[in-house]
Amino acid sequence: MREIPTTLILDVEEIDVADMAEGDVVFNRGGKLVRPKRLPSGLYQFRQGTGHERCVFDCIGAINAGADLLWIETAVPTVHEIKGMMDDVRKVHPDAKLVYNNSPSFNWTLNFRQQAYDAMVEAGNDVSAYERANLMSAEYDETKLGAVADERIRTFQADTAREANVFHHLITLPTYHTTALSVDNLAKEYFGEQAMLGYVKKVQREEIRQGIACVKHQNMSGSDMGDDHKEYFAGENALKAGGANNTSNQFG
Repeated sequence: MREIPTTLILDVEEIDVADMAEGDVVFNRGGKLVRPKRLPSGLYQFRQGTGHERCVFDCIGAINAGADLLWIETAVPTVHEIKGMMDDVRKVHPDAKLVYNNSPSFNWTLNFRQQAYDAMVEAGNDVSAYERANLMSAEYDETKLGAVADERIRTFQADTAREANVFHHLITLPTYHTTALSVDNLAKEYFGEQAMLGYVKKVQREEIRQGIACVKHQNMSGSDMGDDHKEYFAGENALKAGGANNTSNQFG
């Protein structure tokens, strides 16, 4: 694939020499004098629909400059889009490797259900039972479309690794979202009918049964190190947080 000159992906306006202002950047495109359009920020504006070309151009340039891994993000998570860009990059750099962000900013359920819906339409299947704009609804969770979409999500990492040479998948902010969801659900139960059982049943009981170290939160917060420090200086008189009768020992 030939490299794409940056000037071809810029959004421009044709001007006359008389229209030029001091400091203007102008160039010849197809025998016409043109001036790049600028955003309010002063940055150059790209032509609509050139995202693929720009990404390929930037990736090739980055590897030329010495990068050993590429990072791209897409508007939605689609295997064919990522593959398409990487196929073009690998025409110039066959060994190009990609890092891709499996971002929680995507609505994975809706995106993949819509992809499954579109595939069904293309295949001539009956989609009258589905409303494309409302596919996030729980009413579709147990449907064939829902199952197809979930399987596509499950295999997304393997599919993009195979098809687009994705070297590393990462996910940003998973702990933020996990914490937000679990705390919100806990608050509803703790201050509702379940009360303390909401915490015990959904959190502590599972921590103990699954062997999660954080159930002994005293140890995880460093109380053992603090006790060692106290004992070193105070011996038997040390007032320790731990010990045989400490609550953390209830968990075995």
